[in-house]
Amino acid sequence: VGVPAALQAWSHIEEKYGFLGIEKVIRPAIRFSKEGFKVSDYLSGIVENNKEILSSYPSSKSTFLEKGVALKSGDILANPDYAKTLADIAKNGVSTLTEGKLGNSIDLDMKSNKGIVSLDDLDQYQIKYREPVRGTYRGYEIIGVGPVSSGATHIIQALNIIEGFNVREMQFGSVEYIHLIAETLKLVFADRFKYMGDPDFVKVPVEGLISKEYGQHCRQKIDLSKSSKFEHDDPAAFATESKNTTHITVADETGSVVSMTQTLNDAFGSRVTVPGTGVLLNNTMYNFDPHPGTANSIAPGKRVLSSMAPIIVFKSGKPFMSLGTPGARRIFPSVLQGIINVIDHGMSLQEAVEAPRVWTQGQNLELEPDISPDVIEPLTKKGHVIEAVERVAGGMNGVLFDDTGSIHGAACWRADGSPIAVGGGPATIRGSNPMFRV
Repeated sequence: VGVPAALQAWSHIEEKYGFLGIEKVIRPAIRFSKEGFKVSDYLSGIVENNKEILSSYPSSKSTFLEKGVALKSGDILANPDYAKTLADIAKNGVSTLTEGKLGNSIDLDMKSNKGIVSLDDLDQYQIKYREPVRGTYRGYEIIGVGPVSSGATHIIQALNIIEGFNVREMQFGSVEYIHLIAETLKLVFADRFKYMGDPDFVKVPVEGLISKEYGQHCRQKIDLSKSSKFEHDDPAAFATESKNTTHITVADETGSVVSMTQTLNDAFGSRVTVPGTGVLLNNTMYNFDPHPGTANSIAPGKRVLSSMAPIIVFKSGKPFMSLGTPGARRIFPSVLQGIINVIDHGMSLQEAVEAPRVWTQGQNLELEPDISPDVIEPLTKKGHVIEAVERVAGGMNGVLFDDTGSIHGAACWRADGSPIAVGGGPATIRGSNPMFRV
């Protein structure tokens, strides 16, 4: 279990940039936790797949299983303990985690089960602002989160490589296009494995990785006639990361955009629910490299490497599109393809997030079912080892601002998610809306 600290970041961001206040923001979550909501087919399947280990922890078992049976689609999932925790947060803010009831509950549960995360760890954790990474692609500006998340850095690196090819003339899903994406991903992953880690502990050459010159250098290594091997020295390259993460994208009429990816790592994280809180603990320590001497090796106070890739794309200096998705190492390759789908292939946002994806990090080339089977033989002849998969990464979602100023939302079929437009609100005193003050 890594030190749980997302609440600190959420509270800080709301206090600095929000205008509703934490109590109002958290109110709907309290209601859903107390009253419950209908379990979807997707959630039911995840509970079923994890029921044995969830059953090992009484608080998790009582929430997600009914008499030992996984909750079914249509059942009501309520978490009254979590509602109480959220109400505590609404009243006391982050202090409930760092010195109050929530933090003490986590501390007690850890001590009772020989865990190592303490109340001092929760209190001493410091959030950090880091400079975003920026690049360009065919006249669009790409902005994303820098390390310790690797996603945006490698999206920009990949776009710099691909920019030298006439992707517009490549038919989506063609042998040539899939081969180009695959070779680009292999190049990018070779650098990820070698260089990426917490920049407080290792030197990450971000400026070089996202430079146009380095993109050109990498591009010269691609042979469009055959699959190539690009060396890396990552001893954990074949480890399995969780595909279970959550991404949300929110935009308003002022052009403000929030693109946020968060995770417990696995579905249900460690599967441990802290008694009396309704809070599931993460298992993000799993994503460290257990071998010493690498960029992502374990160290005290170190943040674990992530592939998260919340991205905002600008056009002529204004927000144009924002994308993100769950999916561990498949996150940034999926967002990369979403960007290319819109800019190069001319897809609508909904088409872009729904479109079939491919993925590789240097081993098998994964193809989703809607990729034409006609490409398998020619790709195999180029040297790719094809693996058919049900899905690559998870439910991508995003927003797009069109030339009229309208906002389009989209979410795909790979996980639960829906685009929602919200308007109106409670009555206000005339003249109180700051949008219309002059």
